[in-house]
Amino acid sequence: MSRPVINVLLFAVVAALIVIEAWKFDLNAALFLVNMGLLSALMALGVNLQWGYAGLFNIGVMGFVALGGLAAVLVGMQPVPEAWAAGGGRMIVALILGAGTIVAALFAWQRMAPGRTRNWVVAAIVVFGWLAYRFFFDPARDAIEAVNPAGTGFLGGLGLEGFAVTLAWPVGGLFAAGAAWIIGKTALGLRSDYLAIATLGIAEIIISILKNEDWLSRGVKNVVGVPRPVAYEVDLQASQSFLDRAAAWGFTDPVVASTLYVKVSYTVLFAVVLAIVVLLAQLALNSPWGRMMRAIRDNETAAEAMGKDVTRRRLQVFILGSAICGLAGAMLTTLEGQFVPGQYQPLRFTFLIWVMVIIGGSGNNWGSILGGFLIFTLWTQGDWAADDIAAWLNNTLGETNWFAREFNEAQSYLRLVFMGVALLAILRFAPRGLIPER
Repeated sequence: MSRPVINVLLFAVVAALIVIEAWKFDLNAALFLVNMGLLSALMALGVNLQWGYAGLFNIGVMGFVALGGLAAVLVGMQPVPEAWAAGGGRMIVALILGAGTIVAALFAWQRMAPGRTRNWVVAAIVVFGWLAYRFFFDPARDAIEAVNPAGTGFLGGLGLEGFAVTLAWPVGGLFAAGAAWIIGKTALGLRSDYLAIATLGIAEIIISILKNEDWLSRGVKNVVGVPRPVAYEVDLQASQSFLDRAAAWGFTDPVVASTLYVKVSYTVLFAVVLAIVVLLAQLALNSPWGRMMRAIRDNETAAEAMGKDVTRRRLQVFILGSAICGLAGAMLTTLEGQFVPGQYQPLRFTFLIWVMVIIGGSGNNWGSILGGFLIFTLWTQGDWAADDIAAWLNNTLGETNWFAREFNEAQSYLRLVFMGVALLAILRFAPRGLIPER
């Protein structure tokens, strides 16, 4: 059987799993799988760009995804006038002083001759800049967070609504790219295992900041009501023209019709974004740049001997992959309509994304897409499969049976077991992934 036929069959299996979800529950559940599969495929593409193209072991993916979610908040949420009046101006001054301190310290370090004088000058810039920053930042933060802390307690955003909120998607990519540039300048010189530890630690730092800086993102209080780029169900249900069109298609229940319409709208938007990213990734893969990246991945010494700037190229691909993850994070927040910093668990969900890339086939963009859909589908269906197995055991063996009782207690962890078994089984028979690199 030829490779293209095998690939088509693999995607057909994923489509069949989504059909099973629709049969088991309803069309809404199936469309949820499709939308989350599209976002998962985007994140897997970002990781594949880093690992499959350049061999960069980044396990701080959730930090970049969280920055994308923050972008959706800062672009879409309405500004809070009271908070701006209470401390917005001082906060802007504090942020300018903080950024200016960093720039001034770097400038002095680069321009002055090495020696004790340079050390003292840089130390003085950092100390005085830090004190000035805290002088403005602390009272501004306290004043902002004191403004209706139960409902707002933060500055808000630009207030873009409707389709304009999609501007948050590229902004999320830019946020993640900026963080990746800072991280890459300091960490890309590390060996792969040390790079993995560094990126994980930095992701934890990013998420910790988002959890604690209430003035920016409300912290653990969460931001709800993030605008969406598609219509709201309530507005659709109040529109007679929409109800007439839905009835013509056979949907007489306004709630079902409006919910399906919203999910299909997201599917179209996400599919367009994924198609654009895949097209650009394929063009990059087949270009001289892509061949150079794979040469660096396979033999760094030989690539350096051929005159390639390995560090610079790795920084490029690290930024690009992180930007895609940030883009997906902003899209996820607009889909959910809320920003919950606590849900970005670096170890748990980074593991899932890496499984998507490995099972799909690292170095192959289509493999990453397949892995994104397949693993998220299995992750979702593993939950209700465990429920069905538990119900069957209780009916067959009885709830007092020791095996049924132990199974019920371990039921919440079975999704991880399913993922581990799937990973072992697939890699046993397809060590390079389901769609391996050509």
